[in-house]
Amino acid sequence: MADIDYFFSTLSPFTYLAGARLEEIAGRHGAGISYRPLDIMALFARTGGTAPAQRHESRQSYRLEELARLSAKNGLPLHLRPAHFPTNAAPSSYAIIAAQMAGGGDLGGLVQSVLRACWAEEKDIAEDAVVRACLEGAGFDPALADRGLLQGAETYAANLEEAVKRGVFGSPFYVTGDGARFWGQDRLEDLDRHLAALG
Repeated sequence: MADIDYFFSTLSPFTYLAGARLEEIAGRHGAGISYRPLDIMALFARTGGTAPAQRHESRQSYRLEELARLSAKNGLPLHLRPAHFPTNAAPSSYAIIAAQMAGGGDLGGLVQSVLRACWAEEKDIAEDAVVRACLEGAGFDPALADRGLLQGAETYAANLEEAVKRGVFGSPFYVTGDGARFWGQDRLEDLDRHLAALG
C-alpha cells in the first residue's frame, strides 16, 4: 500500500481549494495519509519563500486573481481577504494532531472544516470555539482542543523539521512513500497518476 505524507498549513487558501480530492485519490489507490500540519511562515523562512504580504505588488495581485479563478473552477466559495487572516494556526494544527492520534473521526473532513472556516466562513481558527466546532463536526471529541498541547507543539515543530529535510517548501505538499514530491492542489492529478503507476 502506498502512503502519502501530507504537509500543509491550516492558513493556506490553496490547501483549502484542494477540497476532498486528496482523500478521494488516496481511497482509489488504497493509500494511507499522514497529516502533517506545519508553520508555513517558518517554512518560508527556512526554504527561501516570502510571506504573501511581503511579496511584490504584482505577485500579490496575481495571487488574488488565481485564487478567484480556482475558487470558481473547484466550486469552493472563498473570501479573497477573509476577516481573520492571518491568524494563529497553532490551535487548529494542534487539534488536528490530537485528532490523528486519537482516531475515530473523519480526519480529512476535520482539515477541510478548519480551512473552510477560515476561507469561506470568515471565522477565526485560532479561537477555541471554532476549533471545537470543527472537531465535533468531524466526529471527534471537542475536548481534544484542550488535550495534548505539549505533544501538539512538539509534533508541529517536528513536522516543520521533517518538511525541510524532505524538500517541502509550500502548502499543500504531498510526498509519497517512494519519495516523489507534488506541490500544490493543481498537482493532485499528477499524484493520482503516480499512485496508479505504482500499482
